[in-house]
Amino acid sequence: MNLPDIFNKEVSNTLVERINKLTAESLPLWGKMNVSQMFAHCNVTYEMAYENIHAKPNFLMSLILKFFVKNKVVSSVPYKKSIPTAPQFVMKETKNFEEEKARLVAYINKTQELGSDYFENRENLSFGKLTAAEWNNMFYKHLDHHLCQFGV
Repeated sequence: MNLPDIFNKEVSNTLVERINKLTAESLPLWGKMNVSQMFAHCNVTYEMAYENIHAKPNFLMSLILKFFVKNKVVSSVPYKKSIPTAPQFVMKETKNFEEEKARLVAYINKTQELGSDYFENRENLSFGKLTAAEWNNMFYKHLDHHLCQFGV
């Protein structure tokens, strides 16, 4: 199954439209995060791509991630509901809805504007070098999973 191309403006605009349907009071259909925490959680994927604020995994953890987690994250197979997440993605504290939403929309737009060529063979903090298709799957699948979690 091929996932929609997040580097395509129409696809990224559709994701932003789905995000814009959410309010600070939107409730999840499953899971523990509120909508503001979900936005912050989704932002972590982009922080790892663009910001230097998350630690690179140590050698042993890198091997574990590459051999046991990578394919689940970068394949086109959808995530199951309520799956475990890495510690840096866990959001327990209160988050600002408008701030996190604006950051997420900006990251989606930046990714689309940079395009697939920018991501081809680009290093991922957790999984090493990825193809543009793997980056696409990781970005799109994660966003779609959580937007579906909130019914949009």
